[in-house]
Amino acid sequence: MDQPHAAHRYDSKLAEWAVLIGSMAGVLMQALDTTIANVALPYMEGSLSASRDQITWVLTSYIIAAAIMTAPVGWLAARFGKKNFLITAIAGFTFASMLCGAAQSLEQMVLFRIVQGMFGAALGPLSQAVMLDMYPAEKRGNVMAIWGMGVMLGPILGPTLGGILTDAYNWRWGFYINVPFGIAACAALWIFFKDTARDSSLRFDWFGFGALSVGLASLQLMLDRGTTKDWFSSTEIVVEAMISVIALYLFLVHMLTAKKPFLPRQVFRDRNLVSGLVLMFVMGFVLLASSALMSPYLQDLSGRSVTQTGFLMVPRGVGVMVAMMFAGRLAMKLDPRLVMTVGAACLLWSMWHMTAWTPDIDGLTISWVTFVQGIGMGLVFVPMNLVAFATLSPQLRTDGAGLSNLMRNIGSAVGVSLTSTVLASSIQTIHAQLTAHATPFNRALGVNAPSMMMNPQIPFGLANLNSLLEYRAQVQAYANDFLFMFWVSLPVFVIIWLMKRPVFARGETPKMEVVE
Repeated sequence: MDQPHAAHRYDSKLAEWAVLIGSMAGVLMQALDTTIANVALPYMEGSLSASRDQITWVLTSYIIAAAIMTAPVGWLAARFGKKNFLITAIAGFTFASMLCGAAQSLEQMVLFRIVQGMFGAALGPLSQAVMLDMYPAEKRGNVMAIWGMGVMLGPILGPTLGGILTDAYNWRWGFYINVPFGIAACAALWIFFKDTARDSSLRFDWFGFGALSVGLASLQLMLDRGTTKDWFSSTEIVVEAMISVIALYLFLVHMLTAKKPFLPRQVFRDRNLVSGLVLMFVMGFVLLASSALMSPYLQDLSGRSVTQTGFLMVPRGVGVMVAMMFAGRLAMKLDPRLVMTVGAACLLWSMWHMTAWTPDIDGLTISWVTFVQGIGMGLVFVPMNLVAFATLSPQLRTDGAGLSNLMRNIGSAVGVSLTSTVLASSIQTIHAQLTAHATPFNRALGVNAPSMMMNPQIPFGLANLNSLLEYRAQVQAYANDFLFMFWVSLPVFVIIWLMKRPVFARGETPKMEVVE
């Protein structure tokens, strides 16, 4: 049932705009913090005494916490009221941001990022629900377009803003920047936002939610620590793997047997939605993993500044926004599966092109290749949401949207962890292979300058030789990682054409499903 128009609920335009901007500030902060730390990762390694693979925990801890806590958002909002919940979420997110900026060790940073992700999970769905409540059906299209642009602006501006702040001050300001906006948003909502009704009789499937949370957290911990612990030769990794399997098994059994499970069984009977969930996982995997790889590649290997890196990551976001502007219209006029196929082809082509990159790649090439990659993501994302929910019954759409959001976050967290693992493993393997050629029988190392500057019998010569081998190993390892993402993305062509083509009424406009 539609809510009354904002003019009837709020006495003035000031109150209306205060609530609108306050709720948008929350979602923009949450979206920004998904990517703002990316370009600062190389700087954070030294400050937090972390290795290349360990520093990615800063990203994955935030994402997996947000993924887990997305599930009960609707229940908590209905149980305690949107006003209290939204203000609590923004205040908690702001305080956690301040703690992240003050972190002195990797352990502290990961803990604070988990807290930040837990509070941040509610900001997107709640801000959307608030804006839907404020406006009647005939105005919601424009309002949701504004909301969607805000959501997209966060990840686009994140690397650039993070780069500028890191270059001008230090990486900690990427987190401190949230504090004044969070305080202002809380104040605006506290003064002007009218609360919604509460239902104290609601019950939530805490067992199912708990089993899924433990399973995902253990899986993520195993993926994050596997590289440093030599995988299954470590007791810790074995225990985490066992806990993950048992918890996910209990969740699956509970979902299949409980009267009112955490996720309704009927939602998995829709072929389009299940295919859409797989696509969403792959999109999350590629979107954040490629972004997390690009930052250290451009800074550590190409020697670009953090600000230059931030600006070079803008074209992909622009490509996503450009594609999202017309992808919905194309999907209504053409077969949406065809639009998704073109998008997937652009995405895969860009990944394949990146496997041939070298550190001296010019900025223009980086820009247009990542722009095409963004176009591909946008052409897949919008029709995917349209088709995935087209055949799903209306009463299951909220559950389906929550599951879709969960799969995107899990894909992002798993993608960052796996690509970091592949990168670390490739560097070790390639370094060992290259070292095999650094012998007295290699004529290139035995004449003129190399015989002096890279003589392994002399300490500085050994250091020079090792740094050269390490550099070459990293260049090839990054190419391997881009190739790995190419192969991971390849099955999407099959998944796209497993979907049924939806039939829309003439003049109907595609709608993006959201979590309330």
